[in-house]
Amino acid sequence: MISRLIITVAIALFFTPAALISAAEHPEHPKKTTEHPKKGGEEKQVSKSDISAGIKKNIEAESKKSSDAKFHVKYEGQDLALDLIRVHDDRLSDLGAGKYFACVDMKATDGKTYDIDFFLTGQPGKMNVTETSVHKIDGKPLYNWKEENGKWHKVAGS
Repeated sequence: MISRLIITVAIALFFTPAALISAAEHPEHPKKTTEHPKKGGEEKQVSKSDISAGIKKNIEAESKKSSDAKFHVKYEGQDLALDLIRVHDDRLSDLGAGKYFACVDMKATDGKTYDIDFFLTGQPGKMNVTETSVHKIDGKPLYNWKEENGKWHKVAGS
């Protein structure tokens, strides 16, 4: 009886490290890691729909400003002229401290699909894009995200 117990525990311990390793995979995009309380209840809660609307509004406004009605992003010295395909509403994130993340798929005039990461700040109805970067080209990541000490940063793609 004790032998069975020892064998069962040994088998369970053998498989535990594999389960922990697979659970520790890094996400494809940054996600909120800690709660940041709002100051004095003054700030309105930003929803995922607010983030999505802010991205769409930014893309629309920037496209209207350009002579070709395209959204433009600089990448490796090139000016990419892009059309919105879709906002990844499933990947919208509140990063805390009034910062938000979203990614979108966009189609370029060269026929390639670009996954663009957007970072925003602001309140509902007044979202401001603070940074954009090309994350993937035709599904191939140029970088990944890694969390260290509660902060997300880009790391070389695989």
